[in-house]
Amino acid sequence: MANWPFTQGIHDIGNGLYGYVQPDGTWGWSNAGLIASDGETLLVDTLMSVPLTRDMLDTFRAKVPEAAKIDRLVNTHANPDHFFGNGLVADAEIIGTNEARKEMAGFNPKMLANLKNVYTEMGDTGAFLYETMGRKFDFSGVDELTLPNRTFDERLDLTVGSKAVSLIDLGPAHTDSDTIVWVPQDRVVFTGDLLFNEGHPIMWAGPVENWIAACQYIVDLDPEVVVPGHGPITDTSAVRNMQAYFEYVRDEARKRYDAGLSFEDAARDINMQEYRGWTDPERIVANVFSLYKQWGAQFSPEQHRDLFGAMGRYHHEMQNHGEACDHAH
Repeated sequence: MANWPFTQGIHDIGNGLYGYVQPDGTWGWSNAGLIASDGETLLVDTLMSVPLTRDMLDTFRAKVPEAAKIDRLVNTHANPDHFFGNGLVADAEIIGTNEARKEMAGFNPKMLANLKNVYTEMGDTGAFLYETMGRKFDFSGVDELTLPNRTFDERLDLTVGSKAVSLIDLGPAHTDSDTIVWVPQDRVVFTGDLLFNEGHPIMWAGPVENWIAACQYIVDLDPEVVVPGHGPITDTSAVRNMQAYFEYVRDEARKRYDAGLSFEDAARDINMQEYRGWTDPERIVANVFSLYKQWGAQFSPEQHRDLFGAMGRYHHEMQNHGEACDHAH
């Protein structure tokens, strides 16, 4: 099957399952999903903003009668593009892991809304945050966070109408907790950000072995349809690609760590030719940073704060190199 058409909006998977897809899948442009069965609904994630989430809910309601009422919502993890719209379904049972809820509670929702006013004072970090997110999203209406009101650890098995649905935490990997939503009778899995399809992933938490193992877990489920956190709906071939990406980056970064290169120099030195068609290549910088931390490197608070700046510098260097260069990469 490989990739479905990468088009905005609802994709009908069949049997009451839907993906909601947002091209181009880059920073903040996430996917969501809906499970509807016998008058009951489970929404998989909200979006980066209240307006985007409102549009998604309106689109679902126009197509799926059961979506008039969202009974339950699961937040797969604690990134804003998967929970900042929660307030629009505040009357629902909102489910997440204890770890994800704790991580969500640490976000300041006004920080992103205020970014447009302060980014010029934040150096390279502010510039790249504004370029990738601050100028693209309307963060109004998220003055307070709406957090999960039902929490679990490791696994929670639910029934949505006549469908069995399993919520399985395979983190920490992308974040401190990464839940997949598995619908076994339909052989459909919603992966959250354990899968960026045709985009560079970003490992905020790690360890990398957990993410590689999570990919294998998803493959072993043998799903027919895989709804990623970003990018087009797909099958397990994309999950295997993600697994291979992390195995390659881990091995290449380790050579450079052992040779004494800085994380930024290592990121620039790794040959990413095989992944040149993937979006957000600057995330190699954050992934090497996380690997170095995993292997014992000590970073200052300033280096942590500058991580978006480091990605921004890589992004612009690659952009400028591409414009000045006429040979194949």
